[in-house]
Amino acid sequence: MNVSGSDEAVGGTALAVALAHEERKLLACIHCGLCLEACPTYVHTGDENDGPRGRLYLMRAAREGRLEVGSPTFERHINRCLGCRACETVCPAGVEYGQLLEAARSDLRHSGRRRSHTDRLLNFTLRHVWTHPARLRLAFAAARALRDARVARLLLWTRLPRLVSPRAEFALALLDSSAPAPLGGGAGGGVTGGANARPASPDAAPPHPDAGRAQLFKGCVGEGLFARVNRATERVLAANGCAVESPQGQVCCGALHAHAGDLEGARSLARRNLDAFAGPESDNASAFVVTNAGGCGAMLASYGQLLTEDPDYSLRAREFAARVRDVSQQLDATGVRAVDAPGRQTEPAVTYDASCHLLNGQHAAEEPLRMISAAGCREFVPLEGSDVCCGGAGVYNLLEPDLSSRVLAEKLARVRETGAGLLATGNPGCHMQLGAGARLAGLPLRICHPVELLDAAYRRAGFYETTRDQG
Repeated sequence: MNVSGSDEAVGGTALAVALAHEERKLLACIHCGLCLEACPTYVHTGDENDGPRGRLYLMRAAREGRLEVGSPTFERHINRCLGCRACETVCPAGVEYGQLLEAARSDLRHSGRRRSHTDRLLNFTLRHVWTHPARLRLAFAAARALRDARVARLLLWTRLPRLVSPRAEFALALLDSSAPAPLGGGAGGGVTGGANARPASPDAAPPHPDAGRAQLFKGCVGEGLFARVNRATERVLAANGCAVESPQGQVCCGALHAHAGDLEGARSLARRNLDAFAGPESDNASAFVVTNAGGCGAMLASYGQLLTEDPDYSLRAREFAARVRDVSQQLDATGVRAVDAPGRQTEPAVTYDASCHLLNGQHAAEEPLRMISAAGCREFVPLEGSDVCCGGAGVYNLLEPDLSSRVLAEKLARVRETGAGLLATGNPGCHMQLGAGARLAGLPLRICHPVELLDAAYRRAGFYETTRDQG
């Protein structure tokens, strides 16, 4: 995240401020090249400028006036970054590359360069739809109608979208892949009850001393296309003795805005979320903010940096960020009830692909695997390269389709090697990217969230007091 509250207020561009903040770490760079081997775009192109080290050179050249921010070279290589932050994990100097990337994109956005039609459409959508909850709900309602009526699937079957544009075909595949995957036991859309779900008996799930209360961040795409995952999260937390509430008034986390360089848009959304999660309760500061989306969680955890220069929100933002947890981290801290009965022989083998921002932003590596283990799956197969980006990266798959498809093809090849029929991942963007790729590649693969596996296992084990099937 950019460290300033207002670029003009500190007398410099977003990139200049961010580079100054990281100067000591940048000077400590030993040019080891570890960031290059961790970078998916460098691995696929072999171009130094498509790796973190090369992009840092471009950023410093722009700051020093040796390169125009709006130049084709700067724009091409900065925009080709996935923003997966794998370089941060391996950097010995601890350079926070993510905030530098978003600052560079902020400067690029204000450089006066000629924008493409796709770029203009993205900016219009972020400004006039994503920041208006009523409009966004309407947009997602229309998207769900197309998905649930199988219109998207029918159009894909006709192959007409491919004749219009490969990008249009992939967009329809993304929407179609957000539909529930049949998991058995009611997960993926067959269980209701939401936040009112309770353990089957008073002594079935004794409250853990650290369980307390949780405030669920639902997310815009999460509630818009993956509401079933939010309901599963509520049920699973309740079954583990955690009281759950979903504050009213919460909005998009701002990740899409920040990744697109609209830092002021991200700050505006962050302030609205801080107000919503403060609420009227005086004890809200003791409740963890729980997410089930790696991208949202990483963004929420960075609010302290995003609003560091805001006198009205900086302290609240830091306190809020310290309370953010992924659902897997929450269950790992409180203790998760495991299903003893082994999975049924008819169940497919399961594999897991890590969300980049869950892994590199929230540092949840083993916790999702322990959540899957608690579900008692019949067979789990590790995925080689699970820590490598799938190529989704928000809307990167639509803005940079060629490079995204190369990264995705490599990921699907590794998935195919596992022989698994079900893949779990902890972020809706990854879910849709992998599902769309598998759909278009003819790979028989179902996608779900790890919490959906646990939710289905809990229902089969009778952990819930009441359930009923959705139609």
